[in-house]
Amino acid sequence: MTSTNKLVLSLYIPTFFLSFCSGLLLPILPIFVRSFGVPYSVVGIVLAGEAIGTLIADIPAGSLLRRFDRKWIMIGGVLIAGLAVLGLAAARIVWLVLLLRIIAGTGIALWNVSRHAYLVEVTSKQERGRAIALFGGTNRLGVFAGPASAGLIATLWSLELVFVVFMVLSVVTAVLVLVFVKPAEVERVVMKGHAVASHHVLGILRSHYRVLLSAGIGQVFAQMLRASRQVIIPLYGSSVGLDVQAVGTIMSASSFIDMSLFYPAGVLMDRLGRKYAIVPCFLIQAIGMACVPLAGGFVSLLACAAIIGFGNGLGSGTMMTLGADLAPEASLGEFLGVWRLIGDTGATGGPVVVGAVADVLSLSMSALVMSGVGFIAVAVFAFMVPETLQKPRSSRAS
Repeated sequence: MTSTNKLVLSLYIPTFFLSFCSGLLLPILPIFVRSFGVPYSVVGIVLAGEAIGTLIADIPAGSLLRRFDRKWIMIGGVLIAGLAVLGLAAARIVWLVLLLRIIAGTGIALWNVSRHAYLVEVTSKQERGRAIALFGGTNRLGVFAGPASAGLIATLWSLELVFVVFMVLSVVTAVLVLVFVKPAEVERVVMKGHAVASHHVLGILRSHYRVLLSAGIGQVFAQMLRASRQVIIPLYGSSVGLDVQAVGTIMSASSFIDMSLFYPAGVLMDRLGRKYAIVPCFLIQAIGMACVPLAGGFVSLLACAAIIGFGNGLGSGTMMTLGADLAPEASLGEFLGVWRLIGDTGATGGPVVVGAVADVLSLSMSALVMSGVGFIAVAVFAFMVPETLQKPRSSRAS
């Protein structure tokens, strides 16, 4: 695929580095926040900090795409996130940690929306599922390598050194984007500009409210499930006596299974339809999450994490692909900003709900609640959301 080849140096490799950075934080951040002696509810709020930041910045990021080059928005987002994570090394109070995570989230929003728009511009609908699934696989490859590396760094040196490594790799990512992302593709959307009223966010909401309501509800619950697994597994592992390195190994193993399925996910989306990947993805994750309370040690928790990783791998790139299919070309940035806002709302709610339920009841009940959320997402996508690959399928039939 020519469009995929274009993206190797401009997006896939930078994405690997940044996802590796995110993977570094997965086993470290919950334990780091817990070390401040705060209850689980506060841990959940702090872990939701990045998602809160993305909620704040998603729609402004989409609007910035009409005014500035995607390259500079990507670079700015990466560097903001890196500096905020570096600041964690000097944080001594938990609320400063929360503030820094919110700032990091604004940087991640800039990166996410700009790279999503870039992907849409350089891929056709018929190959988009595979291109975005490969993007999702690249993300997962970085996340796979990150947790075990973080556990090793924290064991041999310190938790704080993980934050320094994050910053160094953020700079590497920014340099790659600077060198390899070409600005020419921005002109098509930017120059269409301001003549169309529906470019504005309120116009997007008015003209696309039906699909945003149905697909948006599904995405909220789906992203809640996805975000909660990154909180429940490390905290549950710690609660049953596993150390940081063991938790990191479990999460890396789950990520390995996750990342290995990006190609089947892309084929499913492009040949059969988006829902053939979306529905099994969240069904399997919900089942795996329901098994977490049965885990009593390393092996059993590893099995649960593996099931969840398998399910998530089948959904590699599904939400991005669905959003790209639904986005109107004339107001791409604004629509993707709204779409990411909806998903990030779910990602924000996941850790908060996990922390609140864990404080009131238990971590085990948090896992069961998130499993129920996953089953709701399955029902919504199966019965309420239209299949966005109908047009290519019809053309083949004719």
